[in-house]
Amino acid sequence: MVTALEVVTTVVVGVMVGVEFAVAFVVNRILDALPEDSGQLGRAHGGRMLGAVMPFWYIGSLVLCAVWAVAGWGRPGVGLVVVAAGLLVVSVVMSVLLLVPINNRSKTWTPENRPADWKEQGDRWDRFHHVRVAVIVAAFALLATALA
Repeated sequence: MVTALEVVTTVVVGVMVGVEFAVAFVVNRILDALPEDSGQLGRAHGGRMLGAVMPFWYIGSLVLCAVWAVAGWGRPGVGLVVVAAGLLVVSVVMSVLLLVPINNRSKTWTPENRPADWKEQGDRWDRFHHVRVAVIVAAFALLATALA
């Protein structure tokens, strides 16, 4: 049963990392290259869509790590899982304090109502997001190592 939990946790976190990596290094670059206001509209839509699901995914991943740490206490690799859970806590705190406020504003923007500094706010979100991606990649790497 613990083995199944380990695999499920690693897969759930890995898929989350893949989505966030794709947003950071593929999707946002594509959106930024679109003509006129298309990119800003695409980012607003993505903010609404992913903003609705990611809180559950981040918290769910953290809960799975905590359950793995408790259920596997004393087993090899559990220390790595605890550190990975700590990194996921960091990613949640970063999200709540740094990324969500920008996302909550930007997901309502249209070309008619966006603020003058909308690009700067988007760039700030991107920088914070790149750091968050690095944190969750590290968490995933620790989980994969613990699983191995």
